[in-house]
Amino acid sequence: MKLIKLGLLVALVIASTAVVIQNQESWEVRFLWLTSDVPAIVLLFLTLAAGFIMGVVVALLVRRNKKQNIEQVK
Repeated sequence: MKLIKLGLLVALVIASTAVVIQNQESWEVRFLWLTSDVPAIVLLFLTLAAGFIMGVVVALLVRRNKKQNIEQVK
């Protein structure tokens, strides 16, 4: 099972890298009242990083809740 997870992780990293490398033009980004031209590489990297951080936080919260539920049962 660990080998499958590792293979999937490597495939996702390769696919993400390909998407980032192929999209190098600038995009216009609007956030609230701010507007700016941002290179797509930066925007995609920030999006990937934010998704990774959110996934780690959710995984930690789920693990913590499982531990608390196990302790309550004992």
